[in-house]
Amino acid sequence: MDLVLFQIDAFTKHVFSGNPACVVILDSWLPDTTLLKIAAENAVAETAFMVEQAGRFHLRWFTPEIEMDLCGHATLASGHAVLHHLHPDWDSVSFDTLSGPLLVHKERGGYRMDLPSRPPVTCILPLEISSALNAQPTKIMKARDYVLIYPNEVAVRNITVNQSIFDQINLGTGGVIVTAHGDHCDFVSRFFTPQSSILEDPVTGSAHCSLAPYWSEVLGKPKLSAQQLSSRGGDLHCRVVGDRIHLIGEATTYLQGTIHLD
Repeated sequence: MDLVLFQIDAFTKHVFSGNPACVVILDSWLPDTTLLKIAAENAVAETAFMVEQAGRFHLRWFTPEIEMDLCGHATLASGHAVLHHLHPDWDSVSFDTLSGPLLVHKERGGYRMDLPSRPPVTCILPLEISSALNAQPTKIMKARDYVLIYPNEVAVRNITVNQSIFDQINLGTGGVIVTAHGDHCDFVSRFFTPQSSILEDPVTGSAHCSLAPYWSEVLGKPKLSAQQLSSRGGDLHCRVVGDRIHLIGEATTYLQGTIHLD
């Protein structure tokens, strides 16, 4: 069996930056154990698997360890795979996912994703997280992910994580976001995942489902510019539209190949 594979850098227009995701095209679903093995073999943060049915796509996301309920950068990569490679004459594509229907539209300067809003609420930080961080936040919130607010961009850039302590907590499909008001954009962030082969995610679209509503309320504006401060870096534009978040970003193809399965 041969499967078409794309590796796409999301939230960037240049290869070797943004967040790499693999996108695998299937005729029908393979066993979950096989999907996990493919994701582990790909060795990127997320692999998206798609099955096309009647002009729509069923989309699932896997890390090398687990299936995710939502992944922004792999959705953007999947949109690019469909709208740039598979159906370049289409203006948009609809994905059926564990987080409901997700739309990706071609837009000037890239693609627009329509994702669910996940506003965070105030909470208490688990000891394993606070003990693993070299600096403590000024405010603690949580939706799917913990959202830790810091006083400025420099503080976010300087965050370090003791992984041996951090990995003692199991957050399921969630992670830990550190964020602050940006020096040259509305807000900046970084994203860390415990018990994961990739500790710091380069650019995390799903995190902005919580970051955008938080910063929109703080800054009093529905349209926001954002940067993720990983070593690869990434740029995002966010719009808060009711209970939905529109994320706009670019994507570029790094490779197209074939997976050979026995």
